[in-house]
Amino acid sequence: MSTPRSRQPSRKDRFRPLELLVLSAVVAVVVGLVVLLSTRDVEISIIFTGISFIVTLMVFAMLALATKPTGEERNDLDEQDRNPRH
Repeated sequence: MSTPRSRQPSRKDRFRPLELLVLSAVVAVVVGLVVLLSTRDVEISIIFTGISFIVTLMVFAMLALATKPTGEERNDLDEQDRNPRH
């Protein structure tokens, strides 16, 4: 019996988490700058930057979980279910 070849993730699949982190960081920096320019208080700006980074990251994660997998993703998930790696 031959061993099934595992599909390697594409470059897009590998960089997807990095894209979400960078996008969350950009949103956090914008929020931090807006708070800094409006309040002139660095501590409050840093606090809002951190909070907005976490909230944005959680929102993106929830949106990613809410999407339905495409045909190729569904086939990959089925293949992983059939061939557990323990």
